[in-house]
Amino acid sequence: MGQPNATTRTSWIRPVLFLLCFIAAAAALRRIVALLLVQASTRTGQFGELDAAFAARKALTLAHVVPALIFVLILPLWFSVRMQSREPLHRRMTWTLFALGFLVGATAIPLVANPVGGATELSAIIVFDSLFLLSLAQAFRLFLQHKPRYREWMLRAIAVLLGIATTRPVMGVFFATARLTHLEPHQFFGIAFWIGFAVTYLAGDGICSAIRFRSAPQPEAQPVFRSPALMPLIVAEIARSSSAEMVSPFAVATRLRRISSTWIRLMGST
Repeated sequence: MGQPNATTRTSWIRPVLFLLCFIAAAAALRRIVALLLVQASTRTGQFGELDAAFAARKALTLAHVVPALIFVLILPLWFSVRMQSREPLHRRMTWTLFALGFLVGATAIPLVANPVGGATELSAIIVFDSLFLLSLAQAFRLFLQHKPRYREWMLRAIAVLLGIATTRPVMGVFFATARLTHLEPHQFFGIAFWIGFAVTYLAGDGICSAIRFRSAPQPEAQPVFRSPALMPLIVAEIARSSSAEMVSPFAVATRLRRISSTWIRLMGST
């Protein structure tokens, strides 16, 4: 039986990208509305306190959320085949994404002085924000050298940024099962962050191995993750990494990539 081509294997990427961009844009718009229209924030308890904490740092929050909103709105255009065929315009759009991305990454850490999920959430934000900025910096270096491989690193950075959208359905699962688990938001927010960001980071890394960019030959593509059986491996790494002690982003990236390599070998043997 013949192997599916790269287009067939990655046909799910575009709808998933649009969905994550929509979720991220909705979350950003909700935060902007809550900041600019005080009456729009009517939540109480921990969520009300969270809104109040962001309102106390209104300028910094807007400096983080507004560029993030523009970033996710531009992304679908950046990935479009028509836009990629117009090289000068696509490069100008890439410059815009770099500027917005560095601004988003630089303002992320100051916003998490007192995270809802405590040290677990804080460690996830620090680790994945570091991975985001490092990937973006590597992409920028290759972009300046006009090397097509900048797209691979750009995709890794985008995957990390869209992790904030992936955390939303994960949190929804925790909220839906709260009556059974009796977990409070401060107990599962950090876990949700680790799961959401880890899943998108692994997906981005896997896609980089599966897609052959048209502008240059790439190494032989490897299978994209397709089975939910990967989740126990992710959760095991989260359990080992998400502690009150600060963890190195390089160490976490190595662990996540080890999961990726292990799963690819398992899929290759079936």
